[in-house]
Amino acid sequence: MIASLRPFDMQALQAALEEARLARGLSWSELAAEINRAFAGTPSIPISVSTLRGMRKKSSVTSAVVLQVLRWLGRTPESFLVGFSAGASEEEQLPEPGSGHVLRFDTRAMHEALDAERARRGMKWKEVANKLPGFSENMLKNLATGPLIGFPRVMLILQWLGQPAVRFVRVHRR
Repeated sequence: MIASLRPFDMQALQAALEEARLARGLSWSELAAEINRAFAGTPSIPISVSTLRGMRKKSSVTSAVVLQVLRWLGRTPESFLVGFSAGASEEEQLPEPGSGHVLRFDTRAMHEALDAERARRGMKWKEVANKLPGFSENMLKNLATGPLIGFPRVMLILQWLGQPAVRFVRVHRR
């Protein structure tokens, strides 16, 4: 297990996105179109230019958006943890979803892993919530019903579990 939980750096993600956008000579509209192209033809709502431009100002961004941005950047979620210094292994890379698919977190599987780790440590859900800033006991229990989860919060769960994000990322067709 990771001894201390490190925050996910939304500002660094935004800076990396901006740098890659400029390096490829893309406008914000072209960037949004390129990211959205991967799941064209699905009922998924396209990611807007304002969402991409405004991520750094938000306290939470849905994982549906951040996972698509990370996929486009070719980066792992862990690479944006404050103090991250190691390179990602091939096993930690996000899957390439293919046309008509998006990346999503499998929150049911995340809940199962949390519940197993909670039981292994002999903890109650309230005690787990106290270890994870920004989570309540009910929020953790509700992961079993499959809701979307946002960044940066999701990374606290994954660090507490000592698991890479990719273990809970699924290719999803909507």
